[in-house]
Amino acid sequence: MIAETICSAASAAGLGIAAVTAYRKRFLTATRIAAYSLVPIGLVLTGVVEWVSGIAFKPSVWIGFGVLGLAWVLFMTTRAVERRSGTTRAERKAARAAERNEAVAPGASAPSLGAGGQARPTSVPSAATAKPKKKQEAAAPGDDFSDIEAILKKHGI
Repeated sequence: MIAETICSAASAAGLGIAAVTAYRKRFLTATRIAAYSLVPIGLVLTGVVEWVSGIAFKPSVWIGFGVLGLAWVLFMTTRAVERRSGTTRAERKAARAAERNEAVAPGASAPSLGAGGQARPTSVPSAATAKPKKKQEAAAPGDDFSDIEAILKKHGI
């Protein structure tokens, strides 16, 4: 009951300020002030104020908030224990990505079986598999940026 009275008074005061602002020929500002001042009385008329005040003074509601807080604490505790187990989420994600990338060995003509098995050797290497090996052997670790250097030299940098 007190909350409804306070909201009504705030709305009346806001409408008064909006009227004074409109008198000063600031109609756009006056309209905004009037819109803001009608919100509290609208909340009273829809019953939101009564609902909020009913929630704020019920012990069962506060017990519910306590249970939600306890659930949050338990969730965070399990996350902390998971982090201390030695592997982080990023490490597990990187391990899964590495497993996917190891499905086919680079330069191999047959897919590898992962850590549990050996790849089948091919009896006759084809010309298609021989050329990439030559390119890989020819590329030294320092030559990784050779194309970038060529582009920079071409532009005089």
